[in-house]
Amino acid sequence: MFNKRIKIKELLNSEPQEQQETVMGWVRTFRNNQFIALNDGSTNNNLQVVLELGKFDEDLLKRITTSASLKVTGTVIPSLGKGQKLELKADTVEILGDSDAEKYPLQPKKHSLEFLREKAHLRFRTNTFGAIFRIRHSLAFAIHKFFNDKGFVYLHTPIVTASDAEGAGEMFRVTTLPFDNPPRLDDGSVDFTEDFFGRSTNLTVSGQLEGELGATAFGEIYTFGPTFRAENSNTARHLAEFWMIEPEMAFCDLEDNMNLAEEFIQYIIRYAMDHNADDLEFLRQRLLDEEKQKPQAERSELDLIQKLQFVTENKFERITYTEAIDILLQSPAYKKKKFQYEVKWGIDMQSEHERYLVEKHFKKPVIVTNYPKEIKAFYMRQNEDGKTVAAMDILAPGIGEIVGGSQREERMDKLTERMKEMHIPAEELWWYLDTRRFGTVPHAGFGLGFERMVQFVTGMGNIRDVIAFPRTPKNAEF
Repeated sequence: MFNKRIKIKELLNSEPQEQQETVMGWVRTFRNNQFIALNDGSTNNNLQVVLELGKFDEDLLKRITTSASLKVTGTVIPSLGKGQKLELKADTVEILGDSDAEKYPLQPKKHSLEFLREKAHLRFRTNTFGAIFRIRHSLAFAIHKFFNDKGFVYLHTPIVTASDAEGAGEMFRVTTLPFDNPPRLDDGSVDFTEDFFGRSTNLTVSGQLEGELGATAFGEIYTFGPTFRAENSNTARHLAEFWMIEPEMAFCDLEDNMNLAEEFIQYIIRYAMDHNADDLEFLRQRLLDEEKQKPQAERSELDLIQKLQFVTENKFERITYTEAIDILLQSPAYKKKKFQYEVKWGIDMQSEHERYLVEKHFKKPVIVTNYPKEIKAFYMRQNEDGKTVAAMDILAPGIGEIVGGSQREERMDKLTERMKEMHIPAEELWWYLDTRRFGTVPHAGFGLGFERMVQFVTGMGNIRDVIAFPRTPKNAEF
């Protein structure tokens, strides 16, 4: 039944030669009992199916409603309508699945993104989300292709872990113990020896530490998997469950790390631009329409395609954290008190500071290096000045930080000393420290939040609109 169909994207790219074809898809609209706009998800462009008047049964025509699924066989002919070179003149129409038009939640009209989040199980059927998720697929494929072509090994790091890679402590607990009456020790604390794993475990916040183990054997690895943060952040930039790409490279320093990250970002964006031109053009137009509602001062200087070209065609600017703070302190925005958050050496820069550097000062992507060690994780290599670490963040227009990485601390004495300072128990990370005991090596890596990248490429303002089923505080629907 299904092996003979042609996808609508492929059909629309072909020439009409009165060939017989079978298509299957969902009805977007049906007008005058004659013209069906059919879509199968392969493209935002609908195929016009033409029904000859009087040829089809009235009962069948009544069942051709919005979102009903059809199998249509017919002849591909040149179209007289505007904006399409071909259409399908139907010989047979079979209804595969009915849809009650009055009860179907997505009527053929414009819906708000907030409304569509409540209908996340159906929102893929809209043009906006069709475009977003095809681009998401392309970016994911490009990530694997990039690392595969460079000889990296794809490592699956654990989702259930006993370590906190970031030292942030905002983790989801994994347990089989009864919540209402868990076994307790004499001091009243929970007795985790009776739990499934015999110890306290969590959902992972990062695959980095395990990734380092792989890099010290294979040379270069990358992870690409789900990570979890139990951070009570109800913002347009945070998710409790998101995907991370984390390469780790042995025999690499901070500069090698920056070079790879820059090449990687430019590669995957170019891949989407080459393979999803229609979807990006649709989203560009959508954003331009949205911008028209804003006051002139708040409108973006670049449209979506220009913003992507801005990243792919510019060499990234490289500055130290100290230089970044000096630029901010000298800026008209600081002098006119336009920053909401304070600026001084030692702060963790906010999105407004990062965006100022990228969009107003340099007008290109920026890599900031050598951050104060107090605001960075224990595993980052300490610089000779005793104050900073060999860290790097990549800042992009419209979104701020998109990549965070560092050269890792390969010196055993420095690493254990830093862990002590930050109260990270060395005995729990004995396996991690073994990489420094047995053939330690300069190495580096970075993390890219996949949804942030999808947000950047699609121009979507809310991170909940670039993941299929967002997990956020008080929300785990679907």
